[in-house]
Amino acid sequence: FLPMQVTAVPELFLTAVKLSHDGTGARYLHVAREDSNNLFSIQFRTTPMDSTGVPHILEHTVLCGSQKYPCRDPFFKMLNRSLSTFMNAFTASDYTLYPFSTQNLKDFQNLLSVYLDAAFFPCLRQLDFWQEGWRLEHENPTDPETPLVFKGVVFNEMKGAFVNNERIFAQHLQNKILPDHTYGVVSGGDPLCIPDLTWEQLKQFHATHYHPSNSRFFTYGNFPLEQHLKQIHEEALIKFGRIESKTDIPKQKLWEKPREDSVTCGLDSFASDPSKQTTVSVSYLLTDITDTFETFTLSLLSSLLVDGPNSPFYKALIESGVGTDFSPDVGFNGSTREAYFSVGLQGIAERDIDTVKQIIARTVDEVIAKGFEEDRIEALLHKIEIQLKHQSTSFGLALTSYIASCWNQDGDPVELLKVADKVSRFRQCLKENPTFLQEKVKTYFKDNPHRLTLSMSPEEDYHNKQAKREAEKLEKKVNALSEEEKTQIFEKGLELIALQSKPQDTSCLPALKVSDIEPKIPFTVLETTLA
Repeated sequence: FLPMQVTAVPELFLTAVKLSHDGTGARYLHVAREDSNNLFSIQFRTTPMDSTGVPHILEHTVLCGSQKYPCRDPFFKMLNRSLSTFMNAFTASDYTLYPFSTQNLKDFQNLLSVYLDAAFFPCLRQLDFWQEGWRLEHENPTDPETPLVFKGVVFNEMKGAFVNNERIFAQHLQNKILPDHTYGVVSGGDPLCIPDLTWEQLKQFHATHYHPSNSRFFTYGNFPLEQHLKQIHEEALIKFGRIESKTDIPKQKLWEKPREDSVTCGLDSFASDPSKQTTVSVSYLLTDITDTFETFTLSLLSSLLVDGPNSPFYKALIESGVGTDFSPDVGFNGSTREAYFSVGLQGIAERDIDTVKQIIARTVDEVIAKGFEEDRIEALLHKIEIQLKHQSTSFGLALTSYIASCWNQDGDPVELLKVADKVSRFRQCLKENPTFLQEKVKTYFKDNPHRLTLSMSPEEDYHNKQAKREAEKLEKKVNALSEEEKTQIFEKGLELIALQSKPQDTSCLPALKVSDIEPKIPFTVLETTLA
């Protein structure tokens, strides 16, 4: 590893060290800080071009055993062999993240070994793909006379996710405001597309995306950096060369004029007013998130517009009584290459869609004309500064989540951590130009042609239509099977049951010994003063 830059960030009491791996080009950020809850995470830019859910299914499947640790679900099996304070994995729209944290150095090394092997050398067995992704199986796997149905962990998880109307709306919103590349698909998987994914495609996606040249390593805490670098190099990176990772996300081509779209969802049988189940929002494409100061400014502007009962959109929309609450995904979203802002209402009557659009346009005009009260801006800046000083026990996890999106787009994660610099620069901009924020509202809201108005209304037989589409997909798959393939499906179903019920040999996994654990708990000295 070659050191690239060392930066002190005094307001967060940390020093950031940027490195790059010579052989593979892997990026590395170490945040040295006097915190015993040390964290590691590895992040891959995963950019699917279809809605088969390949990054999500891969995230599940790499956790089904690896070359050095072939037992199933090593993360779960490590729980009683470790003193970890956090272990998990996440699939976002354009990256997959694997973080863990612990206070014990030996435990850190054990978990690091398991995580590196899972990420870079997973078994990716076909049966694991069938279990975690999707498969055809008899309703009763032991009876070949029962009908064939779709099964699979991710398949069922995503079917459940898309019963939620707020999730449906938020997913459509992202797909439609950023339609040209990876954000135009469902990274978690659309239940109707998941059965199009093959085992070969999954393995290919791993080979091209889970490569050190497409990775970002992050460590945090007070453990020595040298030990981390040595272990990561020897256990993983030394086995790879450099490849050209073709995972870059191009900028969204800007629209010449605003667009309108509408989608449908299921009826909410518990709605207090069945005639008021429509949602509508207006969303605006903002800036590239690698421009950290502009992103900070727009995030702050978004808070001023929608947060709290004194915000202009709260007063104009919520207090109007037209709807029950803000639309899903309201406010600033900075998790995609270009951020976007969305505002609207849910629980409205369909006839009120135009009313909401008019209220939003009018509120934008009013903000441009009047601006914001100085004390609200000051209160928000004060809140940001206080949040910086609030040191939680999971500070490392908060940092890795905070920098993930920007770093994923090749932004500078260290620049992102310098929040105090941004606050003082923001104050300076406002001092030099009192209409600074109003001009931003005019540029990004009033004069922005890349604007999407999305409405969602319930459809009485929505769920029946979804079930019918799934049944048609199933019928097509089953009709294409030969008798031999049907026999194989039955046999594989029995094989999977046998595998799932077989006791796991966990002896391959590392474990802490009593001698690895400090015999005494660190004692915190308390100072008592009488007022």
